[in-house]
Amino acid sequence: MSDFHYVGRELETFAAAKTWKTYLAMQIRPFLGADVLEVGAGLGSVTRAFCTSAQRSWTALEPDPVLAARAREFLNGSTVGTRFDVLTETTAQLHADQRFDSVLYIDVLEHIEHDAEELDAARRHLRVGGHLVVLSPAHQWLFTPFDRAIGHFRRYSASTLQAVVPPGLRTVRLRYLDCVGMCASLGNKALLRQDMPTTRQIEIWDRVMVPLSRTFDRWLRFRVGKSILGVWQA
Repeated sequence: MSDFHYVGRELETFAAAKTWKTYLAMQIRPFLGADVLEVGAGLGSVTRAFCTSAQRSWTALEPDPVLAARAREFLNGSTVGTRFDVLTETTAQLHADQRFDSVLYIDVLEHIEHDAEELDAARRHLRVGGHLVVLSPAHQWLFTPFDRAIGHFRRYSASTLQAVVPPGLRTVRLRYLDCVGMCASLGNKALLRQDMPTTRQIEIWDRVMVPLSRTFDRWLRFRVGKSILGVWQA
């Protein structure tokens, strides 16, 4: 049992961002496979949004015992037919012989101080042909009081994220997402300087900006955005 306690306050606020999660699911589902390991499951909202009947098992690691209990409650009774296991653990506590078709870090890696060591540990739990999937906030120059308030150590660029991926993994996808949301982040950094967005601001972002980003991201060939998505194959 872990004594870890998550310091961020944003999970509840972002849990209702259904349009964003649908957009992410479209980007990530092709790489999930049958058996998934999700590191840092939080409240379980990403798990529920991404998982389909194509997944045989979904192991969710959440070291905060309060969040883990809430994730178990949230995922209990899911009708997709997948076996959910929410463990109050980290990758360091997994059995050495456990293997998965994918390992996910969805807005998690930036919270981990020793990120390269973490991804190297994750690599050892990938099956041959499996995928490592990382979504993180992009661009260190966008680092704001909000990042600091929720426990971020850093934001990533394509080069800095690629630099912490273990050797031997083949890059499948490395792209920026949410170009319109990046404009909002710039406005917050330059003008508002908030340490936490309001519920209303999240609603506007999710209902208005994300749909626009889904169109403009493609037009810009995923070269601009406030989040970065990387996928690597073992």
